[in-house]
Amino acid sequence: MKYNNILITGGAGFIGSNLAVYFKREYPRLKVFVLDNLVRRGSEFNLPRLKENGVKFIRGDARRPKDLDLEFDIDLILECSAEPSVLAGYQNPSYIIDTNLMGTVNCLELCRKRKAGMIFLSTSRVYPYEKINAIKRLESKSRFEWPRFSGIDTDFSLTGPKTLYGATKLASEFILQEYIAAYGIKAVVNRCGVVAGPWQFGKVDQGVFTYWMLAHYFKKPLKYIGFGGQGKQVRDLLHVDDLCRLIGIQANSLPKLSGNTYNVGGAREISLSLLETTALCRQISGNNVKVGHNLRNRPGDIAVYLTDNKKVTRELKWQPQKPAITILNDIFNWIRNNEAKLRKL
Repeated sequence: MKYNNILITGGAGFIGSNLAVYFKREYPRLKVFVLDNLVRRGSEFNLPRLKENGVKFIRGDARRPKDLDLEFDIDLILECSAEPSVLAGYQNPSYIIDTNLMGTVNCLELCRKRKAGMIFLSTSRVYPYEKINAIKRLESKSRFEWPRFSGIDTDFSLTGPKTLYGATKLASEFILQEYIAAYGIKAVVNRCGVVAGPWQFGKVDQGVFTYWMLAHYFKKPLKYIGFGGQGKQVRDLLHVDDLCRLIGIQANSLPKLSGNTYNVGGAREISLSLLETTALCRQISGNNVKVGHNLRNRPGDIAVYLTDNKKVTRELKWQPQKPAITILNDIFNWIRNNEAKLRKL
């Protein structure tokens, strides 16, 4: 590892905190700093874990340039700060634009001033939901299927509405590419599908697989929403450990990879419908919970999303290793080991 100091924005969140622990464990001499405003409920529970692993926490907000006026050198920024909820964009557009776009611009300015690199965590939501839903699908007993389409690659059309969440992340990508061209910043973009695993405080509109397991563990009711209300919507899911491993590869080869955009996810092989997830959560937890039905689609929702990883696999020899059952088991064990804290949430 050629870097001395890494800053992870949104570093007390799910992905950011796992990255911080991963890099500190893999490279003990590396100084790892995380910056987070602790707005998302649950992120405060990551602070003891970060401290135990030798990660330095900074209370700050990427939306405020003064909070990024740091007194130490930075070689690399892992930009994980964002409002990840699609629904939040419909409820408060100025908030999500300020958080997801201006926050990234401020981080890019820090890169420019400190001559640091960046690995940017983007989203599969940059792809238009109407075009994704237009892909021919079949309905089986437990899920929707794409019979003749392997998954979304980076050459999939970007034209069309994609929710304000997706639009702010794509706008950030565009500005990042301009910083690469204008200022020589070394950076890559990862358009992630659903990432799941321990230390994710899942909500109904974000972190669905963790949310589903939490509900089963604590015996809380659930609801299938939209697309007939049968829970046949499908997402691929990626264990956060597999994502950390990929970002480690990218950090060690950033100058060579700079300017690249990768789609990153579990792909067809590691995918579940909500109906299938319910069955696995029942099996793992031993609990049955009531699942209701709401036929109305939520704004911008999609029936199926599967990642095509061929570019990242071809170029970086990376592919997901942990199957869906392992992801759900890891989430269950984390909940069981932290039951008292999680019950308060």
